[in-house]
Amino acid sequence: MPLPKKIYIVAAKRTAFGAFNGKIAHLTASELGGIASKAVVDSLPAGTPIHSVNYGNVLQTSRDAAYLSRHIGLRAGLGIEVPANTINRLCGSGFQAVVNGAQDIFSGDAEISLVGGTENMSQAPYALRGVRTGTRYGVDQPLEDTLAHGLIDQYPKKTPMGITAENLAAKHNITRADADAYALLTQQRWAAAQKNGIFKAEIVPIELKSKKGVESFEVDEHARPQTTIESLKKLPSVFIKETGTVTAGNASGISDGAASLIVASEEAVKKYNLKPLAEVLSWSFVGVEPTLMGIGPVPAIKEALKKAKLSLKDMSLVEVNEAFATQFLAVEKELGLDRSISNTNGGAIALGHPLGASGARILTHLSHELHRTNGKYAIGSACIGGGQGIAVVLERC
Repeated sequence: MPLPKKIYIVAAKRTAFGAFNGKIAHLTASELGGIASKAVVDSLPAGTPIHSVNYGNVLQTSRDAAYLSRHIGLRAGLGIEVPANTINRLCGSGFQAVVNGAQDIFSGDAEISLVGGTENMSQAPYALRGVRTGTRYGVDQPLEDTLAHGLIDQYPKKTPMGITAENLAAKHNITRADADAYALLTQQRWAAAQKNGIFKAEIVPIELKSKKGVESFEVDEHARPQTTIESLKKLPSVFIKETGTVTAGNASGISDGAASLIVASEEAVKKYNLKPLAEVLSWSFVGVEPTLMGIGPVPAIKEALKKAKLSLKDMSLVEVNEAFATQFLAVEKELGLDRSISNTNGGAIALGHPLGASGARILTHLSHELHRTNGKYAIGSACIGGGQGIAVVLERC
């Protein structure tokens, strides 16, 4: 089923992703989103109007989080008349922002929308519950780690995200050795891509001032290109002691960062002389069993491809967010993915997974990588905590 109007990605940029408590930990999610957004807005022809902002964010870690998308629009230099919408479809939020921007165009509320996702996981606060209603004399109140609790699905069955990956490993006969081997591959692919300058087209540098002077932050900080299979084997399993498959080395990195895109209608592309990178052909978001949430990309990818009247064989590039190595491997096995075109420049195990930003990061990367490789079609996807999946199909322009 074709979309009611043609939707184009006409600009796409991201920050380099910072490590947990790393070099950009002091920048709020709003500030990071503003940096990426100003870069895409400034890349447009002078006078190009933006009619809406749709921006994803999950953990709401900064004190201005309730105003996030509004602040990002203003930081990007948009007029006060441009409305803004903050989106939370958990790890799919960056993808969903693109969908919402397209829907603004379908409805006639916009011709051009600023979309994206941002997260600062380093700034996730500790919470002190119940203080407003009073505390008992002499009773110390426990602090709650909102970051740790945000990574545990509490209902209907309390399930840490890592356990969902262990469940998939058991169901699909994926071993710890399989997971470590894939983690090594994604680190090596990131290292090769970084060495060859593949990310330069998509990354906007951030100037960081310190006592030593000004540093340009433009390399993903979480990545560990020095990783070896021996170093991965030494790491303990986290969620199932001794016999588990998930470790710190084969799971996505807790990190900070943002990615922004501009989506526009066909009429706006002509009217404002915009240069499309890719056309958005279709999307899909689905629900799956919460305790197996990592399998969400499988039905999402199938449905998105069906809507686009395409198949995996038509794809030049495939990106599946690497929440965990076992999760990616389960999706790969279920779909029969061609690894030679899947996550070709490394994924979240290497460069990190700032929750609200990852979907926008994937679509940003695919928009540029289709041009670099002269590919035709690409699909990006993510699993979503709580039991969902999302996928978006692109065609190079």
